[in-house]
Amino acid sequence: MLVLPVVKGQRELLASANAEVSANAWHTLALKAEGDRFTVTLDGKELLTTQDGTIPQAGKVALWTKADSVTFFDTISIRPLP
Repeated sequence: MLVLPVVKGQRELLASANAEVSANAWHTLALKAEGDRFTVTLDGKELLTTQDGTIPQAGKVALWTKADSVTFFDTISIRPLP
């Protein structure tokens, strides 16, 4: 799992975490963004928390997988925090 902001087409690695992900099974991946703080969880377990002030205003969200990965997404939900 990587957290990569992209500014003017350039990616910058903020944080990364290794996780065991079983094949042929569904998993829940979540990213919570509050201000400049990002928390990533996999199947309800926190993988990483990082901060970045590169983009101070609201931005866009994207999903990216490595070219050698086989990845399926069932439901994608993006919603504002209360």
